Amino acid sequence: MLIMQFFVSSAYAAPCYGTRMPKAKELFGGTQSHVIFKRYLEEGWGEIRSTQYFLMFSYGIFDWLSLDLKGGAGNIKQRPPASDEIDYSSSFAGGYGLRLKFYDSKKSSMVFGFQHISVHPQKTHLGRVKHAAILDDWQFSLLASREVMGLTAYAGAKWSRLDYIHKVEEDRKRRMSDLTKDTGLVVGCDIPLGEKFWFNLEGQLIDTEALSLSLNYSF
Repeated sequence: MLIMQFFVSSAYAAPCYGTRMPKAKELFGGTQSHVIFKRYLEEGWGEIRSTQYFLMFSYGIFDWLSLDLKGGAGNIKQRPPASDEIDYSSSFAGGYGLRLKFYDSKKSSMVFGFQHISVHPQKTHLGRVKHAAILDDWQFSLLASREVMGLTAYAGAKWSRLDYIHKVEEDRKRRMSDLTKDTGLVVGCDIPLGEKFWFNLEGQLIDTEALSLSLNYSF
């Protein structure tokens, strides 16, 4: 996890996991760091940041369909316009998703995915006023990969939405991400570390500035 933190702190929505999927009844496990460096909210409500750490598992329902689950911790940092940043310390975060592989050859593949992450950080106080927050991150992605010199490089497009649910005392409001920036690009690669282990590195652009890094194992 310290190695992951080193990489993400020096780089730039929910990770797409890439195109490597478990076969039927096969299980992948791993640890992941995911950092959202910047995402703008609707109607001038400022921007949001988040750092998340997960244990994650992927199970092959069929050779062409996998279920992705994760649990861990995450924080939220939200900067309203013309105001100081609100910092919510880390607490529970979790996520789930599905990936569908509809093309697969020896060195190339295409995968459609859906992912959701929900972050529930600790409450905080600004003066005597109590603030609470939830981050909901949704996305659909379409990725294509190619094996190059032992690495699996992939790229694709995604549609995403990030909701910031903000509660001040008993007043609860949902602020969506800027819907004029709801499509983006995904680039990443899988780096093999022997037969069972591999690193995944993934960046996201345009709709958000985000980076994820994971160490994975095939059981």
